[in-house]
Amino acid sequence: MQFEGQTTVITGAASGIGAATAKLFAERGSRVLLVDQNGLGLDEVISDIRSKRGTAQRAVADVESSLEAETIIQGVQSDWGKIDHLVTCAAVSTTGGTLLTLSDDDWDRIWQVNVMGTVRWARAALPHMIANGGGSIVTLASQLAFNSGGNNCAYIASKGAIVSFTKTTAVDYAKSGVRINTVAPAVIDTPMSRASRDSAPDPIAMMDWRLSRHPMGRIGQVEEVAKAIAYLASSESSFTTGTVQFVDGGWTAA
Repeated sequence: MQFEGQTTVITGAASGIGAATAKLFAERGSRVLLVDQNGLGLDEVISDIRSKRGTAQRAVADVESSLEAETIIQGVQSDWGKIDHLVTCAAVSTTGGTLLTLSDDDWDRIWQVNVMGTVRWARAALPHMIANGGGSIVTLASQLAFNSGGNNCAYIASKGAIVSFTKTTAVDYAKSGVRINTVAPAVIDTPMSRASRDSAPDPIAMMDWRLSRHPMGRIGQVEEVAKAIAYLASSESSFTTGTVQFVDGGWTAA
């Protein structure tokens, strides 16, 4: 199998894209460590993985803590001997907002989880990957960083920061055997996107607008993003680093 004998750490793994990625990597042979604040959600994902004879462990943690990132990553290295892949899916958003409506607290929360959560876990994993001869990191951005739909200023800015972080860090560690890429989805059927839709003044109109922005005429599924992540993490993309993989139903092209 594609990831047989390998080890993967996934943040934000209790639901959405993170959960789908954990299931796919386990299905393809990887041992997976699932990280999230939602312990019950982690248990459900792990139960599903183990029912299919996959290997999974969990860590209930806050990506806002550097100490937790370093401690958990060190534990993976000690218990499983290596870290081949890191996927950073943990993210939060607001119910919209512009520069004049979002508070400092809104910005701080989004930045600490989305951007610094990515930075902390990559920083914790990189030394082990380098020492082990290489590895792959896949971050989670958004096509909104390139084609804003508006009214979500802090979230979209955080995803743009993740793109820039991914590119420059990929350059810094290319000769160390670590590849770093990002996936930029459009609207995907996740708990976060459903909450955003349902909080709109007119959820039906919001859904119609979303569908209209995708030339394929539908929104994406978490499994479709997970497959793109798996490609970027795998040896099939061995000459790929510092790139953005769009999974957006044609939104960017349109």
